[in-house]
Amino acid sequence: MAVLGYRELPVEKVAEEVAFYEKTFGWRFTAYGPDYAAHEDAPCQLALNDSADSQQSRAILPVIRVEDIVTARDRVSDAGGTILADIYDYPGGRRFHFTDSAGLELACYEPVEG
Repeated sequence: MAVLGYRELPVEKVAEEVAFYEKTFGWRFTAYGPDYAAHEDAPCQLALNDSADSQQSRAILPVIRVEDIVTARDRVSDAGGTILADIYDYPGGRRFHFTDSAGLELACYEPVEG
């Protein structure tokens, strides 16, 4: 089963954005390294990414939670999607980026179990 897990915002300074959302809405964030933080309370999760590498989207990024990252990647390719960043590890699990048939960028992730 695949579900829309969260939305990721590209930002320049995670610490400043965390402070803004905490002060404005009272949201709490978990830091996953110096350039990534996530507000993980249900029903809608939000992540902030200031990574300067190719793993940062230029727009709001919908991220889909999947049970099997390899199967999801293969299904994206089989359906005509384009893999932008193949499966890679990050502190919370594994993920990849792709574009759909309309050219919109999304990502899939498989969280670390445990």
